[in-house]
Amino acid sequence: MRDQRAELEWREGAVPVSLRFDDPYFSLDNGLAETRHVFLDGNDLPVRFCDGFHVAELGFGTGLNFLTTWAAWRVAGVPGRFHFTSFEAYPMERGDMAVALAAFPELAELAEALVVGLDDDGCAAFDDATLRVIAGDAREALPAWDGQADAWYLDGFSPAKNPEMWGEALMAEVARHTAPDGTAATYTAAGFVRRGLEAAGFAVTRAPGFGRKRHMTRAALR
Repeated sequence: MRDQRAELEWREGAVPVSLRFDDPYFSLDNGLAETRHVFLDGNDLPVRFCDGFHVAELGFGTGLNFLTTWAAWRVAGVPGRFHFTSFEAYPMERGDMAVALAAFPELAELAEALVVGLDDDGCAAFDDATLRVIAGDAREALPAWDGQADAWYLDGFSPAKNPEMWGEALMAEVARHTAPDGTAATYTAAGFVRRGLEAAGFAVTRAPGFGRKRHMTRAALR
């Protein structure tokens, strides 16, 4: 993975905040519940899970979204393996990931497996999951990717602080790398993000957000 790493400070003892974007990596209220609400429910998971199901993500961060998906896959008892590809411009050190993920004791076993299993190239393979974290600017890395996702987690930092992650051209690449009947979800309901997804070919709906956020966005490829 690339040398340019995440620069962090810690708030409330356990919540990592990006110094570059002045934004927390997960909800200060309940990051696990937010991930389940936004990304699992927002993509109609786990009911869509099947062998070979592929999730892709903009913004790997601490790995919480991957772990939440992995835990849901195991609870669902789906045979086979799912695949998870994430694009991350500023990878977090594995030691920092371990500290951040300690906030979620119910994921402790999977978190340890992730921290130990993730190699220097951003890859990990488990009995029921594969993970690839592609380091670099998604605006360059995603067009070069040869995969397609059944579900997208759009989880960059706030559009107000990191607009490059939400531009119309990148949303078009998300659509181009989405399988038929694929979906996307994000915590933000910013108008320009919704319009970018619509222009890319998604049918976009606004849904109730998590906690103090009134709305989030769900999208389905037309």
